Amino acid sequence: MISFVLVADVDSTLIKDEVIELLADAAGTRAEVAQITARAMAGDIDFAESLRERVATLRGLPESVISETIRRVRPSNGLAELVDAVHRRQGRIGAVSGGFSQVLDVLAPQYGIDMWRANSLSIRDGHLLGEVTGTIVDARVKAQTLRQWSADLGLPSAQVIAMGDGANDLLMMDEAGLSIAYCAKPRVREHAQVSIDVPDLREVIPYLPQTP
Repeated sequence: MISFVLVADVDSTLIKDEVIELLADAAGTRAEVAQITARAMAGDIDFAESLRERVATLRGLPESVISETIRRVRPSNGLAELVDAVHRRQGRIGAVSGGFSQVLDVLAPQYGIDMWRANSLSIRDGHLLGEVTGTIVDARVKAQTLRQWSADLGLPSAQVIAMGDGANDLLMMDEAGLSIAYCAKPRVREHAQVSIDVPDLREVIPYLPQTP
């Protein structure tokens, strides 16, 4: 029987990096993209708008940049131990990301993540179009995804933990029984029930439910 679910942001939470910035390295637009990312995570600009602006700078890059970027991604300290602790306690871990499915589809199984959702980069003739397809995974969609996963698992909100670092994680935090700000922006730290400022995911383990 599943006892709880931990739903976590990905970039700068489960991983140390912002994937869009790693991709932007190849386009020579990292400084511009990083500035937009910082404003979006602080809640100063709309996330969907910021994503479109950042992805537009990737237009024309070869599709191979994705696999090159995947090799550069660094899991956050303690990720393996956190995932193991969740599973030992009969929990599940979901990753919901404003990043990209082409990256998360590879990394999530490697990291032992049970469920995941992210945006999809538009690709044609082996090159990035500088656009995303489908519904953008913003704050509203993150919250919807958390609700859907918890319903699928038959879990009430009291058995749901939400963890993130940016403004687009606030709505899903409101849906959870426990909200954790992980090395987060000030607005998120103030909003969350628990704030962890040490960059090590093992710090989250004491807040997980005990094994039934």
